Amino acid sequence: MEQNLVNVFKQKFNAEPTYTYSAAGRVNLIGEHIDYCGGKVLPCALSLKCTVLVRKNGTNFMRIAATTIDATAEIDLTNTENYKDLKWGNYQAGVANELVKAGYNLVGVDILYHCTVPFGSGLSSSAAIEVATAYALLKTSDNKIDKREISIIAKNAENNYCGVNCGIMDQFASANGQKGKAMLLDCQEITCEQIPLELGDYALVLANCKKPHDLRESKYNERREETEKALSIISKKYNYKNLSSVPFSVVEEFKDQLGEVVYKRAKHVATESQRVNSAVDYLKSGDLISFGQLMIQSHLSLKDDYEVTGKELDALFFAAKDQQGCIGTRMTGAGFGGCTVSLVKKDLINKFIENVKSEYKEKTGYTAEFYVAEPEEGIIG
Repeated sequence: MEQNLVNVFKQKFNAEPTYTYSAAGRVNLIGEHIDYCGGKVLPCALSLKCTVLVRKNGTNFMRIAATTIDATAEIDLTNTENYKDLKWGNYQAGVANELVKAGYNLVGVDILYHCTVPFGSGLSSSAAIEVATAYALLKTSDNKIDKREISIIAKNAENNYCGVNCGIMDQFASANGQKGKAMLLDCQEITCEQIPLELGDYALVLANCKKPHDLRESKYNERREETEKALSIISKKYNYKNLSSVPFSVVEEFKDQLGEVVYKRAKHVATESQRVNSAVDYLKSGDLISFGQLMIQSHLSLKDDYEVTGKELDALFFAAKDQQGCIGTRMTGAGFGGCTVSLVKKDLINKFIENVKSEYKEKTGYTAEFYVAEPEEGIIG
């Protein structure tokens, strides 16, 4: 354990930690806003992580604290329903609540959270916290570990307890990522194929626009309603299991019935689903240039058809796209703020960051933050 974190734990809980676990943030390489449409997405777990230091405390309470914010909470594990209004700690309480509902026996623990996944960035700090919490509670209570089950528990916590109507992608990637791999995740069946992510001379550069966003206050749930409406209209004639399985030719057939806005949403889902399939082929053959072009097409679709990018993410996208050594770039995550992900030649990363940061500041007034990350294991410990 890192000694500094041990010292913080001792200050918070007046005891030594016993265990250290971590769960990863994630970046979605392509396949945005189609997870809740039953589609396949292509995320990878990141080297940015939520690390937890843990000890059993001999009580029925989960006591939690953090290194990055001055907040603490105590959650009664025998009465987990009553913490939805916590300003900090409701995600952890939601995970405990879902585990209890699922029949797991939990013991009281002290947990210190140290998260290097930037909050509000679209890199799934919430999923990393949820997965790390679930793993810590299960391990310390001597329960059987099933990473697929952990991802479902964590997703249910965010849906049912925290009020964010997210799909399974974030939690699944955080729990099930593998070093050097992307995950072709079927969000309908919750099955996964690990895809080689051999970047060679290139690296993933994440740019945080630093515009605060909250999915509950954004139009995220509105987009879900629009895609559900599209499937409902198409289902009057055809029997598709989800919107992602509807070919673009069928979306075109229903253009007038869908109306302008819902048509554009369905168009994005259909074309993005096809881009995911093509992306897998390109990665398997090592064609990063073609993969990068798909990233650019994805962002433009999210901008024009799904309308979830906004001024800041578009400014980052256009600044990055024109830089030497950048072969692909796009927004990642739900949008309305958050991050872009770019494929950049390693020996040009510093120049890339300098130029994009300057141009973005000039256009928006915000100072972007940049992270160079690698595809990493989801859970460690």
